[in-house]
Amino acid sequence: MQRLLFLFLVSATTLVASCSVSKRAVNPANINHLRFLSEYDVAYNKDYQHTTIGGLSGIDYDSKENAYYLISDDRSERNAARFYKAQIIINENKIDSVVFLDVKFLKNSAGNSYPNSSQDPYHTPDPEAMRHNPVNKTFVWSSEGERIVKPNKIILEDPSVTEINEQGNYIDTFMLPSQLHMHSDESGPRQNSVFEGLTFTDNYKTLFVSVEEPLYNDGSRAGLNDSMGIIRIIKFNMAIKKPTAQFAYKIDPVAYPPNPPGSFKINGISDILSIGENKLLVIERSFSFGRLACTIKIFLADLSTAQNIEDVPSLKNKTGIHFVSKKLLLNMNSLGIYIDNIEGVTFGPTLSNGHKTLVFVSDNNFDFIEKTQFLLFEIE
Repeated sequence: MQRLLFLFLVSATTLVASCSVSKRAVNPANINHLRFLSEYDVAYNKDYQHTTIGGLSGIDYDSKENAYYLISDDRSERNAARFYKAQIIINENKIDSVVFLDVKFLKNSAGNSYPNSSQDPYHTPDPEAMRHNPVNKTFVWSSEGERIVKPNKIILEDPSVTEINEQGNYIDTFMLPSQLHMHSDESGPRQNSVFEGLTFTDNYKTLFVSVEEPLYNDGSRAGLNDSMGIIRIIKFNMAIKKPTAQFAYKIDPVAYPPNPPGSFKINGISDILSIGENKLLVIERSFSFGRLACTIKIFLADLSTAQNIEDVPSLKNKTGIHFVSKKLLLNMNSLGIYIDNIEGVTFGPTLSNGHKTLVFVSDNNFDFIEKTQFLLFEIE
């Protein structure tokens, strides 16, 4: 999600993951509370192997390697579309440093790096989320595609979910549900509001993918003081790379009115994380022009009683739908610190008391007034 730049704003220690000294293990499926531990910010436009670190939109943790994988949403503009491998050094339950270890470039089916919009706007990726599968040593990553509809220019590129190997080489692409193809009329996905979240479940046999904002077919975007926005969460079978179900999730209203009135505002899902069978951690990210900070809400979502809506072409004015149930776990506004554009979440290492952790990362949009921010929480 690209935020508008408004002019009036100024411009190892291998994770001390001591499972062996565990005192009281916490089951992630029974999360009651998140305790904020630490923040760490990466320097703006930090260089790594002649690439610019920024736009970090997805994060995943490999506990065996004590390594994190981070995808950048650079649309091959600054450098070719890519993902990073990093280590987050934690001392005394605080992030001490973030050390980048490697960078890999995403490759298309022809084995080439992806083009930017000047080279080929119909095949330019918009990377947003990434998950690692340690069982078969592959990744899945999502692109939001493109939808530009102007009198003198129409560019339609479908969103996608792609499987790659650990070197970034293309393996396969998932089949899209019929509702998720881009159109020049107001049907299907909105621009830059599609596949923001991914998570594996069922021992990597199932993949859930979340849509950031409502499809045109499903009604209006989130507004102020309402909760009419409905997005889809899609369930994929990993073996056949096909969708098997869809579920309706109602997003919260936009947290703050924009300034000036009528300017840009948004609320949608920026990432999801499986915490058990049919249970997800859901990040809702709200931003309003005139306010630099984002409002980040973390919800516990349960899909077990939600209706499969894969055969429902439109949710607009649809009644009787059984939605995904959700419960607020944390509004980061309550932390009393500046919170940026949080777009990724993963389980982190286990602390010495046996409690698991969550690590969040923000996408700075390659903008000097925003942060590449890592946040560490203890699960209680």
